[in-house]
Amino acid sequence: MKINPTPFVYDTAAVSQKQFDEHMKLYQGYVTKVNAITAVLNTDDYQAQANAVSSRYRGLKQGESFALAGTILHELYFQNMSAKLSDPCEKTLMVLEDSFGSFDTWLEDFIACATSARGWCILSYEQRTKTFRNIMQDTHDNGAVACAYPLLVLDMYEHAYFLDYGTDKAAYINKFIASINWNAVSKRLKALSV
Repeated sequence: MKINPTPFVYDTAAVSQKQFDEHMKLYQGYVTKVNAITAVLNTDDYQAQANAVSSRYRGLKQGESFALAGTILHELYFQNMSAKLSDPCEKTLMVLEDSFGSFDTWLEDFIACATSARGWCILSYEQRTKTFRNIMQDTHDNGAVACAYPLLVLDMYEHAYFLDYGTDKAAYINKFIASINWNAVSKRLKALSV
């Protein structure tokens, strides 16, 4: 099934228009790759030659998970940034306090997680233990926790901030935190029904 890129509009103080535009090109590249891999898998008989060592099918499926996760994570990231200031809703504050002790303790851990990440920092609801956790993924598909539902997604790949911040990860992280679209986080939390 073909997917289309979401038409995001620049609406954040976390990064410049130029940084955003360059990032959108990468995001659209992931969408293109997902569609290209899907088309190949739907037209060729790679399943018959599948094996766990060096088959073309294996390579395509690995590429598919990387590109699809990259597409989804970027969409969540772009959605949870905004130039319009908002505050966490009462329920969001409650779940952060229940899982981390306080909003400030969550924030401290989120910043540490983001600082340590090479790819993604994600506040997720982990369904097995019914807890909220900050999860670090070094790549789109490395470090993902099964059944963890993302609430807040921060792209920590250098391409997300390097044009604006150079190597100053801390400045980018702080600007992102000041630009969180808490309404998007609240909407994702509502979808969980927890």
